Amino acid sequence: MKVKVISVLEDNYMYLVIEESTRGAVAVDAAVPKRLLEIIRKEDVVLRAILTTHHHWDHARGNEELARLCPGLRVFGADQRIGALTHTVTHGQELAFGAIRVRCLFTPCHTSGHMCYFMWEDDCPDAPALFSGDTLFVGGCGQFFEGTAEQMYTNLTQILGALPKDTKVFCGHECTVRNLKFALKVEPENEKVKEKLAWAKQRDDEDLPTVPSTLQEEFLYNPFLRVTEEPVQRFTGHTDPVEVLRRLRTERDNFKKPKERPNPPAMLAFDWGLFGPFLEKK
Repeated sequence: MKVKVISVLEDNYMYLVIEESTRGAVAVDAAVPKRLLEIIRKEDVVLRAILTTHHHWDHARGNEELARLCPGLRVFGADQRIGALTHTVTHGQELAFGAIRVRCLFTPCHTSGHMCYFMWEDDCPDAPALFSGDTLFVGGCGQFFEGTAEQMYTNLTQILGALPKDTKVFCGHECTVRNLKFALKVEPENEKVKEKLAWAKQRDDEDLPTVPSTLQEEFLYNPFLRVTEEPVQRFTGHTDPVEVLRRLRTERDNFKKPKERPNPPAMLAFDWGLFGPFLEKK
């Protein structure tokens, strides 16, 4: 199983997962069809399916065009708002694409229909992969647009946090440097945060991706996975894990907002895909 990391739009990632023996492939969050098709041609593979984590425009905008260009293409997801959806999946459901196995993990919060995808190949020594969309980032987690801190706590501790620690984490956005700057504010004495931030800055300077991380690493520097740690609790002023998480998300939302950032309603409209039809016309 080979994972191609594809940078698109401003800071998004889409992925092409290739079964090397058959040259079949599965795309995750196919936002930019032209770029994806270029990679498919270059790798000389056949696209079998699309797995969509959530309906937001910057993750699902390519589905309709790809479905038109690839007759019979299967599109999987958990939200009826996902374009060209052909197969609605549920929590714990397992899929197979040749030797590639997929377990669907329902993680509502960022959107009410968010699904992560855990992938592996049987009898393969390589670590499994988690495609976490906008639920878990390197050093952070997604905003609570359509859900609650309770939901995100369940997502991060009982669902994603319970996966094998060597799981490679492939998230939906490149926001690692900013996430780790916030993590350093939360835990200024955490050496693992300092090390990862220095590494991420170097990667950013070289225009290289910071994915994948591993789940084991995330527990060392991601404050949203460290809600029971004393320094994180001290920063938030709470000891209840859900309240710690809620406070962390509020603080992160207000952390060094860019000066040119649009107002919150505009940002929400973009995240929800309301600008999609206008942008498509350009």
